[in-house]
Amino acid sequence: MIAYEKLPLDNEVKAALERLEIEYVFQPIFYKDCVRIYAYEALMRPKKMTVGQLIDEFARDEKLHILEVATFFGATQAYIERGYQEYLCINSFPSESFTENEAEAFDTYFGNQKGKRIIEILEYPKVSLREWVRKSEMVQNKHWKVSLDDFGMGENNMNAVYLYTPDIVKLDRSLICGIDNDARKQENVRTYLESFHERGMQVLAEGVETREECDFLRSLGVDLFQGYYLAMPA
Repeated sequence: MIAYEKLPLDNEVKAALERLEIEYVFQPIFYKDCVRIYAYEALMRPKKMTVGQLIDEFARDEKLHILEVATFFGATQAYIERGYQEYLCINSFPSESFTENEAEAFDTYFGNQKGKRIIEILEYPKVSLREWVRKSEMVQNKHWKVSLDDFGMGENNMNAVYLYTPDIVKLDRSLICGIDNDARKQENVRTYLESFHERGMQVLAEGVETREECDFLRSLGVDLFQGYYLAMPA
């Protein structure tokens, strides 16, 4: 389990994190060759409930900020302990950002680690322009990348692309499932690829589950791949 008691955080936040009993697993993100690993996405695994139940509970109590802090600190700690050298992809709520004290604590504990981080903006629960301004300043100062999660779901649509101008757009599973036999999906993904590549953004196919999907998406020119066909979370 993550040793939150060792982290330099506000006592109230730290106490809440210690009660969560969260672990992190990491799922690889592959380059187009589907062999070399580009990044590892940290996925939260609470001990006593599902991730969805945990998020619903904290959203209901208006305490998603605690999960934001838990993910950044906990995932980074677990990533360092595993000795990974590739990018670390960290999920982030669009409604939350670090306080000034939390940002300072992160730098103090983990050092000024520029680069090798991808902040993945989730598709829920809501977008806060104020929090995005604060978050984007941290991202820019550290030279981190921004990824848009589950494009095509929730809040993550073209408006989100215009707002965040991400480095990476992750196509939701619903856009690519069975794409090798679906002409409509093929045309949609071609259009998105052209649009995002014109903006200098990489495109990641998320939730690739079959060889046929993988081969077809590679032929279209998708840049990055993630899914159970390639590797399970570990």
